[in-house]
Amino acid sequence: MRWVGTADTPPPHPNPLRPRGRRGKRKRAILTALALLAGLTLAAPAQACDLATAPDAGWRVERDGDGHAWLRTPCGERFFSIGVNVVDGGASGAHLNRPHYDWRETAASLAAWEAVTRQRLSDWGFNSAGAWSLPPQALKLPSAINLELGRLAKFHWFDPFDPAMPERMRREALRLTAPFRGSPYRLGYFSDNEVGWWGGALFTFYSAKPAENHTKRRWLEALRRRYRGDWRRFMTDFVPPAGVTDWAGLLKTQTVTRLRPGGHGSDAVRQWTEIVAERYYDLVARALHRADPGALFLGDRLPIYYDPMAVKAEARHVDVIATNYNVDSPEGWVAPYYFDGLRALAQDKPVLVSEWFYAAQQNRTGNLNNGHLMTVETQAERARGAAAAARNFAAIPTLLGLHWFQYYDYPEGGRADREDYNFGLVDIRDRPYRQLVAALGEANRALPQLHAAAAPMARQRLAGFSVPRAAIDPGHGSLVDWPKPRSLLPPLKTAPGEVAFGEAYLSWSERGLAVATIGQDYYDLDLLAYDGDFPLGEAYRLELDVDAGAGPKRFTLYFIPPRSKQHDHPPMAVRLCAGAPREHAKTACPAVPGGAALYFGADQPRIVGEALIPWPALGLDAPPAGRRIRVEVSASAWFHSRWMSLSGLAPEEGSARPGRWAELRLGH
Repeated sequence: MRWVGTADTPPPHPNPLRPRGRRGKRKRAILTALALLAGLTLAAPAQACDLATAPDAGWRVERDGDGHAWLRTPCGERFFSIGVNVVDGGASGAHLNRPHYDWRETAASLAAWEAVTRQRLSDWGFNSAGAWSLPPQALKLPSAINLELGRLAKFHWFDPFDPAMPERMRREALRLTAPFRGSPYRLGYFSDNEVGWWGGALFTFYSAKPAENHTKRRWLEALRRRYRGDWRRFMTDFVPPAGVTDWAGLLKTQTVTRLRPGGHGSDAVRQWTEIVAERYYDLVARALHRADPGALFLGDRLPIYYDPMAVKAEARHVDVIATNYNVDSPEGWVAPYYFDGLRALAQDKPVLVSEWFYAAQQNRTGNLNNGHLMTVETQAERARGAAAAARNFAAIPTLLGLHWFQYYDYPEGGRADREDYNFGLVDIRDRPYRQLVAALGEANRALPQLHAAAAPMARQRLAGFSVPRAAIDPGHGSLVDWPKPRSLLPPLKTAPGEVAFGEAYLSWSERGLAVATIGQDYYDLDLLAYDGDFPLGEAYRLELDVDAGAGPKRFTLYFIPPRSKQHDHPPMAVRLCAGAPREHAKTACPAVPGGAALYFGADQPRIVGEALIPWPALGLDAPPAGRRIRVEVSASAWFHSRWMSLSGLAPEEGSARPGRWAELRLGH
């Protein structure tokens, strides 16, 4: 076990799960009696009406006159959902043969544990239960219920277009909603968790299915329609398996069809994602509305990333878009582009953050925090960052709630999949992390009022934009040292019908000009056909054109995937090159003398990185005397499928037109 002690983290009991001897038993009996007393007097969460006697069981969504999204309770009251996931008494770790949270260690009965936990959550400003919690009738809390409907109906990774699928979905929906149907505590349903809509994987997976698979035939039909039956046109974008020379052979093969470098097949891949997603959301919506007509459909908990084509399909069928979220910087920064894009894609459908979290290396359970999710060093940092992030979430007008993941820490040694995080409000011995719950409690109580006053983030306009002076230290391993609100450039513009998939930041110092980016896009390792080094023209990249007074200069920051992966989120390599992508396709990538580039991402599909361009690389020995620069910033997604830029021009066109570059001032 790993443990770091502070006043918030006292040393663990020698046998942390069971008090020892008669004194331990007596102490436990006293605690149980107090818990029962608390349950008698303070069993219900603080709310203005008793849901048990509400006039009906229907929850609704609405917008107020200023555009803020809210839930409306069965009692008719406005509600902002501040929830906690996995309020289940420890069931999630019960099958593991190692120390884990267990309600039986602190309470005489499950009912007593439920009463104390309700009161705790109320004291800490929470008013809801999220996914994987005990039934809402037991917790007596408004609850968002995860059904795993698509998974149990075998929609994903089987045969979505099987004619039997609608009936399977209908039967599963009836079975899964039966325990909750008509309950006023049932806020709504998540159909599944983190489906992901990984476009490249969807394409390659069904390309290799047998000919009798209904979805394989639908896949082929979509391609033939897109290419108007012209096999040669198809071949300019894709590399079929060896020996396949026509559409009939493509149907019969059970080998993967891949994307051809330099082509435009990514458009067909994106179209396929929307086709499959439309099938899913349509079937799920019809099944749920038939099974429980009064319940809200809360989507499928997007996994800290979203595919724009899938969200377009989702928005046509759900009541709420649910997304999990990994906060973008340790101090609680929430990147605006993510929710701006959801708002545009979803036609202003409200959004629920169905999972967010903070972990600290300093913790009482001994969690190793062994992945790419938000982790800080101390419990004090965790408390500050989480409270700031909660307030930042509430300031997003389209949000109608946020749910913390999760009530207690992961077991010692992690979950069954070995993911191991200090995500709990309490440790596995049921002791609260006092700094965290105090900070969250103060923030949570203010969230409804903050949300009522929410407005889109005030952004610097391009005209007169002042680039802040900042000493950026790459040793932080994150963007925590960036003055983000001041260095955040205005929203990058896209081609018609698209939304920005990231944002960019600029700062300067005596050393040079620094650029950073936060973005998202998914890359599937099996999709692109190539040998040798990864083709830079297919990489996710950020391009920076600068004229600091010594003539235009261009730099490209590439994010390059590995050839294989050891876990679900393969880490990217980052490369800073002088010049343009079209030049790098023909020659080696020229290094930037004195330049530096770092990748901090949560691995893909989240892309986070920064680069320093020294003044000599811009033709100067020091910052420009006039403190003025002209810049164009642009980015391209994997396989040049999408672009965005400061000017609103495609990257090559924007770079070639310095007269359209923005003039910025180097400020303080």
